[in-house]
Amino acid sequence: MNYVKFGNTGMEVSPICLGTMGFGDPNSGFHEWVLEEPESLPVIKKALDLGINFFDTANIYSYGASETILGKALKEYAHRDEIVVATKAYMKMKQRPNSGGLSKKALFHQIDQSLARLQMDYVDLYIIHRWDYNTPIEETMEALHEIVRSGKARYIGASAMFAWQFAKAQAVAEKYGWTKFVSMQNHLNLLYREEEREMMPLCQDQKIAVTPYSPLAAGRLTRDWEAQTKRFLTDETAHSKYDTTVQQDRIIVERVAKIAEKHGVKRAQVALAWLLQKEQVAAPIIGATKESHLTDALPALDLALTAAEVSYLEEPYQPHRVVGAI
Repeated sequence: MNYVKFGNTGMEVSPICLGTMGFGDPNSGFHEWVLEEPESLPVIKKALDLGINFFDTANIYSYGASETILGKALKEYAHRDEIVVATKAYMKMKQRPNSGGLSKKALFHQIDQSLARLQMDYVDLYIIHRWDYNTPIEETMEALHEIVRSGKARYIGASAMFAWQFAKAQAVAEKYGWTKFVSMQNHLNLLYREEEREMMPLCQDQKIAVTPYSPLAAGRLTRDWEAQTKRFLTDETAHSKYDTTVQQDRIIVERVAKIAEKHGVKRAQVALAWLLQKEQVAAPIIGATKESHLTDALPALDLALTAAEVSYLEEPYQPHRVVGAI
């Protein structure tokens, strides 16, 4: 594994990140397709064996169960100083006051809860999961700065917002001498490229590490259009993202298949190689729920697409409605 610097930091990460939304409790009310602990641990172990040292989770994933599973696995299988762990906060953990959002009260409580579940003294990257329209950004950035100063997080990142919001947050941190974001976890893949308008150029200019989520469009870029899986049938979030653009997206999926056949590789590798050729992208987040998902993904690191192939994959794309940023 060849590791890369994480944006404008000295931290080294694998250019593939294991996303852990698929590990947790199917009875939690979050997603019914997630794997429970016995099925999750071997996937995390396989990632480590393959040299992956970057792991992404969130408090909201199965309402804490994902963090618990990941923490248990990493404590057993990994050396803490060698791995990079990211978690997130914002979503409501229960339907009670102060159980979500980005206020000082919520963030200070949620970082402690996440660390307890992860069985860690700190996370390497603490990410705000969305923009909080009900909390002044000054309050949020000061709280994040204090979390870093306390040693509970090494760096901070953001996810799924408009470029003007990200720029505003960075400006506030700059103004007051607070910790600035080093990463952006955004929705980006061959079927959804709206981030290329504003956010990606901003991240390139500011040397922000981009860690795209849903790089395979919830599996749509990896299989025949008619193929169905349990996640495909039950993942309502994915349906809300992609079901309104079926006809135009199908053409892109077919082109991915043709490029994969030309190179003699799997479709997932083509979709990931398209992301990895972008200068801003540090590590796509792979939501693997099988060991084969990881072994299928890794060869993408060695797949170089030509300019003509990139153009062929991109040409059918048409503007989409914005999803992710809310």
